[in-house]
Amino acid sequence: MTRPAVVLLSGGLDSATVLAMARADGYDCHALSINYGQRHGAELIAAARVAVAGGALSQRTVSVNLDAIGGSALTDSSIAVPSAPSAGIPITYVPARNTVFLAIALGYAEVLAAQAIFVGVNAVDYSGYPDCWPAYIDAFRALAAVATRAGVEGHAPRIEAPLLHLAKADIIRRGLELGVDYGLTVSCYNADPLGRACGHCDACHLRAQGFSAAGVPDPTVYFFA
Repeated sequence: MTRPAVVLLSGGLDSATVLAMARADGYDCHALSINYGQRHGAELIAAARVAVAGGALSQRTVSVNLDAIGGSALTDSSIAVPSAPSAGIPITYVPARNTVFLAIALGYAEVLAAQAIFVGVNAVDYSGYPDCWPAYIDAFRALAAVATRAGVEGHAPRIEAPLLHLAKADIIRRGLELGVDYGLTVSCYNADPLGRACGHCDACHLRAQGFSAAGVPDPTVYFFA
């Protein structure tokens, strides 16, 4: 018996780990990546190679132009990506991004009759993003139960967020245990076309700190090296 699941796959460290965890749990994984008008396409290229390396049965990319509404340094090139942490919700927050992503994943899950949707949100390192908080995931679980035919019929896909309460170092350790090749991933908000990292943005800092805390080398390649 197959156990289909949709895995939201950005091409970054967290989603690559989630794909490995879903596979380890016995799911037949269908990777879903979103081209949302982000600053660079390197992470989507990374998502394609992570999907293959991670054993996904399929990988597709859906385009949704969140850059049309702007409001984030990740979708509006006129807003600089900060190089230092800020108080409150950071300017790298993309309005409604995870809601849009999970809605598309929910529709795809219905088409596949998937049992679960896996998402790599994390409330420890990205607690400034409201759509990464536990309350948000709980709310979307409730939505999935009433907003779809599958939900009304009593078999809505489960929304699985296995990284929600893990520190970055613990995520990395778990991924390495499962054989994740983090050299395939791109985490940087300002990556160049080759996927090389800037070393200055929040995402770069968090990744470097996570590898340091885990006590293993970070395979990130920087474009200034």
